[in-house]
Amino acid sequence: MSLEDSIGSRTAAKDQLSTYGRYQDDGSIEDSGGFLVEVGADGRSTDVELEQPDTNPASESDQITAPYDPSKIEIQTSNPTINLLISRLSNGMIDLAPDFQRRAGIWSDEAQSRLIESLLLRIPIPSFYAAELDDSSWAQDSSWAIVDGIQRLTAIARFIAPDALAEVAGIDAGPLKLRGLEYLREDFEGKGYEDLTGRLQIRLNETQVVVHVIRPGTPEAVKFNIFARINTGGLPLTRQEIRHALIPGPARQLLSSLAESAEFASATSNGVYSERMADREMILRFMAFRMTSPGSFRAQDFDQFLALTMRQINRLSDEEREAHAQAFRHAMLTAWGIFGPHTFRKLYPEQVRRSPVNKAIFESVAVNLAELSDHDRSALVASREAVVEGFQRLMTTRDFERAVSVGTGDRAKVVTRFGAIRNLFQSVLGHSGGSAQ
Repeated sequence: MSLEDSIGSRTAAKDQLSTYGRYQDDGSIEDSGGFLVEVGADGRSTDVELEQPDTNPASESDQITAPYDPSKIEIQTSNPTINLLISRLSNGMIDLAPDFQRRAGIWSDEAQSRLIESLLLRIPIPSFYAAELDDSSWAQDSSWAIVDGIQRLTAIARFIAPDALAEVAGIDAGPLKLRGLEYLREDFEGKGYEDLTGRLQIRLNETQVVVHVIRPGTPEAVKFNIFARINTGGLPLTRQEIRHALIPGPARQLLSSLAESAEFASATSNGVYSERMADREMILRFMAFRMTSPGSFRAQDFDQFLALTMRQINRLSDEEREAHAQAFRHAMLTAWGIFGPHTFRKLYPEQVRRSPVNKAIFESVAVNLAELSDHDRSALVASREAVVEGFQRLMTTRDFERAVSVGTGDRAKVVTRFGAIRNLFQSVLGHSGGSAQ
């Protein structure tokens, strides 16, 4: 498939909007070298190619769908007071996932103030959604991970208990002083919680809110489906933000540290945004295929595959996690040494303009490099011209081009792209004196 034909096929699929991304308009496509790219929370183009679903799967029999069993869904609705929510937060029984909360963009002081104004006026606010955590190694029993309502609870806590918010949740924005009010400007502008009368403080603390808590017995696939549909305000949660909220533990720290590493930043030319956890999802995909060989990949639901990987990472020892981290860093350095500014990007023969970062290329190149010895990685860097030429030839083959462009979670495409990159590296190593195992 030529580059022009490839661009045409991607443009034809433009109307198929996914839940977690928006396509660029035609002008932006041209500015991105002909590729559709993801859009950040600020509406600007990122440097990551937008993955598309396969509208013409190889076999309909591979597409398995089934309804959930409603009897397995356990959702408890309660009406706690604001005081109870603050108490839970102060005692570490509510996880606000502060690092993704910051990236999602904390509300302005004005927006937070108007929420407090609504409570003072006894105007009902939207429901909160939480997942009850059953990981006793992380927190106490019946702890909640707030998945929808993080910004609202943050605003309430910042106004009533800013010290608890800073100490327990790590969000130290200082006490909230009301500003930009719509109805109570004359009497409450510039005031904090301590400036309220005792009666108004009691009114706030005794205000009841609605919390829908999904119990641990509910299948994880159902939880993801529920949270993916929630959008009571602001931007819809990305899949990685949902995984981050539902699966606390060491995996969060590992993905965060690697996403912030100098090696990843250099290899991707600082092109992967962190605000919606796109960087962490890419690293999670690397870990997924490091821990489950592409040849034995059987997952029908790619999102569920990544969720299970996060749980696997949590069960690893510190030494095992560090070994994976070291392999990741070596892979990043080697990839940059081979491909330079075109690292993890589509590269066709005679192509000059740089393409956006491609997730499928990222995982297949990075995982294959991580599997090699230091000697073989050095040999590939020394033979970089041969590797690049071989990769350019791969991009002209229809099977590989589709395997990194559409329906990339399909098992056959996973096997195709990982196998093609592995064969390329082994071929070069065989001619350069490497092991070529």
